[in-house]
Amino acid sequence: MDLTALRTANPDHWNKAAAIRALALDAVAAANSGHTGMPIGMADVATVLFEKHLKFDASNPQWPDRDRFILSAGHGSMLIYSLLYLTGDKQVTLDQIKNFRQSGALTAGHPENFLLDAVEVTTGPLGQGISNAVGFAMAEEMQRAHYGKKVVDHHTYVIAGDGCLMEGISQEAIGLAGRHSLGKLIVFWDNNNITIDGTVELSDRTNQVQRFKASGWQVIEIDGHDPVAIDEAITAAKKSKKPSMIACKTHIALGHAAQDTSKGHGALTDPDQLKAAKDAYGWTGGAFEVPAEIKSQWEEIGARGKSERAAWEARFAELSQQKQDRFNRAYALDAPKKLSAAIKALKKQVSEEQPKVATRKSSEMALAVINPLMPETVGGSADLTGSNNTKTGDLGVFDTDNRKGRYVYWGIREHGMAAAMNGMALHGGMRPYGGTFFCFTDYARPAMRLAALSKIPSVFVMTHDSIGVGEDGPTHQPVEHLAICRATPNTYVFRPADTVETAEAWEIALTSKDTPSVMTLTRQNLPTVRTEHKLTNMVEKGAYVLAEAENKRQVILIATGSEVSVAMEAKAKLEAEGIGTRVVSMPCMELFAQQDEAYRRKVLPAGPVRVGIEAAVRDGGWDRWLLGERGQEKKAGFVGMDRFGASAPAGELFERFGITAEGTVAKVKELLG
Repeated sequence: MDLTALRTANPDHWNKAAAIRALALDAVAAANSGHTGMPIGMADVATVLFEKHLKFDASNPQWPDRDRFILSAGHGSMLIYSLLYLTGDKQVTLDQIKNFRQSGALTAGHPENFLLDAVEVTTGPLGQGISNAVGFAMAEEMQRAHYGKKVVDHHTYVIAGDGCLMEGISQEAIGLAGRHSLGKLIVFWDNNNITIDGTVELSDRTNQVQRFKASGWQVIEIDGHDPVAIDEAITAAKKSKKPSMIACKTHIALGHAAQDTSKGHGALTDPDQLKAAKDAYGWTGGAFEVPAEIKSQWEEIGARGKSERAAWEARFAELSQQKQDRFNRAYALDAPKKLSAAIKALKKQVSEEQPKVATRKSSEMALAVINPLMPETVGGSADLTGSNNTKTGDLGVFDTDNRKGRYVYWGIREHGMAAAMNGMALHGGMRPYGGTFFCFTDYARPAMRLAALSKIPSVFVMTHDSIGVGEDGPTHQPVEHLAICRATPNTYVFRPADTVETAEAWEIALTSKDTPSVMTLTRQNLPTVRTEHKLTNMVEKGAYVLAEAENKRQVILIATGSEVSVAMEAKAKLEAEGIGTRVVSMPCMELFAQQDEAYRRKVLPAGPVRVGIEAAVRDGGWDRWLLGERGQEKKAGFVGMDRFGASAPAGELFERFGITAEGTVAKVKELLG
């Protein structure tokens, strides 16, 4: 393709965009891996966006009222790394560009938010970034309503490719954004018609323009290499009350021998072709060389936002001290000082009154105490509000006519909900939680995994956590899901036994700053097992002795959630026969594993028979605690599930599968011989 006309039409723009292209070519070639074509193809869009529209300060990349830039097509990471280096980001030095994709580099293969301050979200799994962006835009709307336009007034910009839009989650996100008229959300579609296997037509015939329009978006179609058209489109998008999709017709790997081919998607490393591409760009610098004049122009773009940030800081200072403190506390992810006392008061009340309620109701009781104290919490459910018990009376519903609302009706969009929650949390100043049935974590799994990987403290409220679901049958009865969640690094999986443990779990989840939480809660009512009030948050220990042996200790029963009461019943039967039994409640294996060895040995001393009780498969991390951390315990058993459930009343199912006090006693006696 002859690029002469593009080069000569606007040489100033062209040279700045060419700097991105040259750096992408050099970095991918040096790494001998990566994705060159997308950064080259979208360099014009990115240049216009950063130069003329994006509100940011390269010296302070986490300024709260900055515009957010999300690279949903995360494989094209050299686009954002080039932009950060060129604009003067302190973390992305030239050495980082040269060490792209290398061990220890901040410039990882896909952008990672926990490595670089200016990377808003970890992307790479396609469709996640555009879905996170919906949460960012919602958070902006909510905070603008609470703090005013003088303090919160920014856009969320996204670059998404054909792959992002093919992923099913993208429709969940697009539908939500259209429904809620998120006018501050602007998506650039990199319409290059290329996937790894070939052209898009191999697998898809969707009219993306009509799809977005049907979902309530404004759509603007442009030549993605025309800087004037790009500028005009962004200007128009910023004026719309609808979310905007700018369809940018681009050439992947523009000017390279691989242009407009599937080869252009990946690593373009051939030295002769690389040189030819640079020649086509009119780029005369050597590898990783950016002429001083061009670098200076880019650094001026990076510094432009300093005055805007200073003006914002002055406006922020005009807020009442109370609002400033609330804003800063929420962005620091600090819980209010009153939270601990409120949780303690609820625990004391519950220990005295000893209600028999499902832990999903316990969760609602805890949230009724928490939400008035934490205006940064945002609740929601994937069309199961009445079942998940996630809505408290003070929240109000987020909608086009109530941006102060803190409850979101997500619809039947588990994946989109989880991803948008992550976006809300990453935006800053928000504590999102959202609910569905535990078995439907299967739908939300990719976003839950990214929450853990990205160190996002989202709270996933998962009710109907076992065969206790009853008549809905095995499609709705999770048996393997605890194992899957526990196998995910950096995730707290809570399975509380009663209202006291549920309140304690919520306190931990809402004070966590870098670990997501999964609340697994029952459908069926459970008795209060924590009948003695303790000021200490025992769930914070992960496991603790709930009831000590009365006779000589021969058995330790370890249970979670609904099976803790089963363990207590079994203990009574065993003690009646002179078999001393300790009951250990283990609401969070991950927190127990974090305790020092002395505490773990105190709770689970060597010697006695160990039996785990949980209405789920044993694979969920149990063997470490049953067999001992060194595998030394020889007499250990498990009372739980080894197959899918069935459709029947819950009580009958627990009997059928032997998850009862009687079944536990039989297992103990079998092990004792």
